[in-house]
Amino acid sequence: MNLFKKLLPTKNGIVGSQKYCRATFCSILHSAVDHSVEVHSSDQEVVIALGSNVGDRLNNFNQALQLMRKSGIHITRHGCLYETAPAYVTDQPQFLNSAVRAVTKLGPHELLGVLKTIERNMGRSGGIRYGPRPIDLDILFYGKYQIGSDILTVPHERIWERPFVMAPLMDLLGSVIDSDTVACWHSLSTDSDGLFGLWEKLGGESLIGKEGMKRVLPIRNHLWEWSKKTSVMGILNLTPDSFSDGGKFVSVQNAVSHVRSMISGGADIIDIGAQSTRPMASRISAEQELDRLIPVLEAVLEMPEMEEKLVSVDTFYSDVASEAVNKGAHLINDVSAGQLDPNMLKMVASLDVPYIAMHMRGDPTTMQSSDNLQYSDVCSQVASELFSRVKDAELSGVPAWRIILDPGIGFSKKTEHNLDILTGLPVIRSEIAKRSLAASHAPLLIGPSRKRFLGEICNRPAAGERDPATIASVTAGIFGGANIVRVHNVRDNVDAVKVCDAMLKEMSIQL
Repeated sequence: MNLFKKLLPTKNGIVGSQKYCRATFCSILHSAVDHSVEVHSSDQEVVIALGSNVGDRLNNFNQALQLMRKSGIHITRHGCLYETAPAYVTDQPQFLNSAVRAVTKLGPHELLGVLKTIERNMGRSGGIRYGPRPIDLDILFYGKYQIGSDILTVPHERIWERPFVMAPLMDLLGSVIDSDTVACWHSLSTDSDGLFGLWEKLGGESLIGKEGMKRVLPIRNHLWEWSKKTSVMGILNLTPDSFSDGGKFVSVQNAVSHVRSMISGGADIIDIGAQSTRPMASRISAEQELDRLIPVLEAVLEMPEMEEKLVSVDTFYSDVASEAVNKGAHLINDVSAGQLDPNMLKMVASLDVPYIAMHMRGDPTTMQSSDNLQYSDVCSQVASELFSRVKDAELSGVPAWRIILDPGIGFSKKTEHNLDILTGLPVIRSEIAKRSLAASHAPLLIGPSRKRFLGEICNRPAAGERDPATIASVTAGIFGGANIVRVHNVRDNVDAVKVCDAMLKEMSIQL
């Protein structure tokens, strides 16, 4: 016999509590397998957890996501990526874990069937319970429904005891409850304070970075635990008209020599740009950009000194991004976050490399126009606009675990805006967190190096005289939570970064 009844708000109950369900309601479905109640017609928002510890774990995730999309599961959000110690059966390799939010017309048991088929097609067999598996796909939530049958329990019965499930689940939410469905997910938890309260009782953010759970970004065939130290990105401009060093490194020989100097100075990443994005810079074609870029990129990648280093290519053209990654570039750095080339986000999704999405309004010729410089609250508005870019990227297939955010210092900003951003990075993170905790956890890159606003403040009209001011800006940014600093003068800024990191480490020990 099937049972289908509404769970209305109760005075003392957690499920359907007034605190979270407001004007909505959750529903409960109990059925036997052969008499299952299926939910059809309207789209249902679901949460699906992913885990893998056999073979190429990241490739397993990518393959599973592709198969889900082809099976009527429209993925809208991704959690962060976590490397976690195995639970229950501990004598096995470490797992990768994440979760996605999606929309589907599939009924709950239809959805379960699709996920089980994907698991089988990817090589999962019976094996040991909680043992190794190439892919594990679990339904955590299905719409506003609590489901119980012989083969399916939703919410998943062991969510509440598993930090490796709860962490990516929390990433899929915002700190502000923005829909009745999300409100119901909170009400279905085992804690009167909803999922937020439950996560805090498990340990919350204090668990991240410990031996058993690391938040990571996949890059160059390894998992980068980017929060352990501040990374320094050295700038290599191949343009004749960049504001700081235009024309100095247009030859392959000079470019390679400068890269060698930056690596010797301690750079972790080399960012190569062949298109000037200074204010009022004229745009060149993708073909012209490639002509400048490719000979230098190939030479840099062949340098023995680059063996343990990363190469980023600064471009807003999808064709340039594609060719650069095919040649061996490890990251794409897009000052427009996909706004200047309609094919960029789809291209980045297919390239499977980290993507730096920067905040800018307009393009380099219009970004400093009066309209683009209007802000009532620059940190809040930059956060909102960056989240919109992240949302677009995720809907195009770029998972949140591959996105790095840049608030765009010097782009569509006045001097006071740049200062507000440098001192307001925690505000930007918290504003993004209202909409997406995953995006708020993304690595944060800042690029104040030698920018005009530093010259205005210090009365230094020559860009090369602004390195001390750059160091001060970088220091402020690191103490505000920046994870990557993009600079011209690598050696001096590396020293500043080391001191900042040492101070932050000492402060964390004292806490």
